[in-house]
Amino acid sequence: MSTFFKVLLIILIILVIALVVLYFVGRRMQKKQMAQQEQMEAAKQTVSMLVIDKKRLPIKESGLPQMVIDQTPKLMRRSKLPIVKAKVGPRIMTLVSDAAIFDTIPVKREVKAVVSGIYIMEVRGVRGPLETVPKKKSFWARTKEKFSRKKS
Repeated sequence: MSTFFKVLLIILIILVIALVVLYFVGRRMQKKQMAQQEQMEAAKQTVSMLVIDKKRLPIKESGLPQMVIDQTPKLMRRSKLPIVKAKVGPRIMTLVSDAAIFDTIPVKREVKAVVSGIYIMEVRGVRGPLETVPKKKSFWARTKEKFSRKKS
């Protein structure tokens, strides 16, 4: 019985050490993110653009400059990014959108966007408000709706 408690104590100590390490790593990552967010806020500017196309593409197929692709972490290179192709002034540019606003960006319409470098942070409509995309229903909500229709 005493060996069981010794093993349990060792596992508990390892878990506590792992939680402490994760806490400090998380705080450091949060500070880095805050510093990056401040830099983006300092460099943001509002531009008027005509959105030509938008897709979720892997970074290699996105058409971003090679320097940007080289600077991305290796794990991030496989994931798909929300890419927006837009005409800003006389130039056609490939921009990366914030994932939270990607669905609200209208295609083939003019918008005012808050841009920091090649990153779209916020989008507003030039002529009236943007169309809000209805939120997708969860699996359980769709199932309840199907059953309620069958009972009626």
